[in-house]
Amino acid sequence: MPRILMCPPDHYGIEYEINPWMNRSLGAVRQLAFQQWSTLRDTLSGLGATIELLEPQHGLPDLVFTANAGLIFGNLFLSSAFRHEVRAKESPVFDAWFDSHGFTVEHLPDGMFHEGAGDALFCGDILFAGYRQRSDANAHQWVGQRFGSRVLPLELVNPRFYHLDTCFCPLSPTEAIYFPDAFDQYGRRVLETHVPNLIPVVEDEAHRFGCNAVVVGKTVVHNSRCPTLAESLMSRGYRSIEVELDEFLKAGGSAKCLTLRLDGEEAAGWKNSIIAG
Repeated sequence: MPRILMCPPDHYGIEYEINPWMNRSLGAVRQLAFQQWSTLRDTLSGLGATIELLEPQHGLPDLVFTANAGLIFGNLFLSSAFRHEVRAKESPVFDAWFDSHGFTVEHLPDGMFHEGAGDALFCGDILFAGYRQRSDANAHQWVGQRFGSRVLPLELVNPRFYHLDTCFCPLSPTEAIYFPDAFDQYGRRVLETHVPNLIPVVEDEAHRFGCNAVVVGKTVVHNSRCPTLAESLMSRGYRSIEVELDEFLKAGGSAKCLTLRLDGEEAAGWKNSIIAG
């Protein structure tokens, strides 16, 4: 069954602005955020997922977005190298958790930026990698060499879709949902060439982060008020579950951002063997 790392939003808030979604003057309603986070946690637990919890830390409002902690490959945890210092402060907390839970913790070479599972998603045996906004293309290539995986970089050209997981979500080794306008023409062609079944998400629902979804078997959990996406999923044999996560949308996050699969993505070509140093 899936194992998912989440962090309660005890200290979540809009304390700085590092993407177009964030506005300190609007802020977040912490009680409502906790209710929405709890509904997501309970929904995933109800689907059979085991939820592991990271202890929230004062002064780290975005620690709740565990997808950005790093990449997991077997028992290797490759810690993120954040572009913004306000988020780089999260790394020691994530590193300590993974070290204490039996993972081998590694770091990228100095001078590279890579923001974990937010910007690197397997679909089949290919690691699709978003770059320009937060992660570097050369960092993705280094990761591919470290994992022994084929990497296809995708340039993210819309600042509102600053991580790959905001505009692309693998459903199976051959199928994914995506927002075409988040990519340049070359990136769209790469996706069309290598993912046999692409399901486009309409603009309004992409801006509700419909692509930022969690896949558990044939069930897709995503933000609310995405009826066209829900219909598209159901027509292809998937079950759609909507969970309102608008308090996290204020920070540029949704269901996927709030979760990190500890066992690797079900749609991914993870290697199950232990990765040697």
